[in-house]
Amino acid sequence: MSFFDRAVVGMLPLVPRPLVRRFSQPYIAGTDLDQAIARMRELNADGFMGSLDVLGEHIATLADADGPKTAYLAVLDEIQRTGVDSNVSVKLTQLGLQLDPGACYRNIRAIVERAHERKNFVRIDMEDSSCTDATLGIYRKLRAEGFDNVGCVIQAMLRRSLDDVRSLLPLRPNIRICKGIYVEPWQLAYRDGALVNRSFAELVRLLLDEGGYPAIASHDERVIFECLRLVEHAGMGPDRYELQMLLGVREDLRAIVAGGHRLRVYVPFGESWYAYSIRRMRENPRVAGLVARAVLGMNGHSHP
Repeated sequence: MSFFDRAVVGMLPLVPRPLVRRFSQPYIAGTDLDQAIARMRELNADGFMGSLDVLGEHIATLADADGPKTAYLAVLDEIQRTGVDSNVSVKLTQLGLQLDPGACYRNIRAIVERAHERKNFVRIDMEDSSCTDATLGIYRKLRAEGFDNVGCVIQAMLRRSLDDVRSLLPLRPNIRICKGIYVEPWQLAYRDGALVNRSFAELVRLLLDEGGYPAIASHDERVIFECLRLVEHAGMGPDRYELQMLLGVREDLRAIVAGGHRLRVYVPFGESWYAYSIRRMRENPRVAGLVARAVLGMNGHSHP
């Protein structure tokens, strides 16, 4: 990663939207549901499961939650109609978490209930640490109501995560374990990559040992290798865990599914593609650098 690439990150808002869209195409399935379903069919044909995500977060008014809620209900209906192998992933800030947790709960409950009717599953995404307690509280409440078709996410970078997973174990939870991408104070999060990787593996081990279901979400081959070693040591069949990756990222690693492991691809789509694209480039300064070079005519590359 060059100094130029890192420097470009702060200038991303100045990049023309058409150019951002061109570079974001590998990471986003399109702007509408039909395009997302078409991409999901392709992934299914290659042997992968999917999770559809309607892009958007941090709404300004509770009325703004109506659109995402309606969109997710439509996604679940379309999944059943088309027969694609996919569940859905939802950010609670789309549904009013930071405005009215009670209203947010009613919105996500409607989505989980529709998924239950459709024999499908809802993954509640985790956002920055200011949302952790409220997010896990909503997850616990849904489980207490008897919904077992819902899972959550735990970020290995957070110091609290081991305690969080331990507290959820009585629910035999389905948890996506990821490293975490948010910038957090050092008091709350590990900064050392080796510690984050160690935390990741420990969280997966705990779920395997205590009857939980880990969704191992990483593009780091070292992390994947260690987690699969834990799976093998625990003697778990492929129905007791899954691997997860983002659309368009480390597609070369998807070949591991050929080894008998199930792999789910996270497939975002929607009109809010721009904000998501900027965030992905901030996470990967090399891609941001390629965009800037294209703007400046510094090279002829057209893809990251």
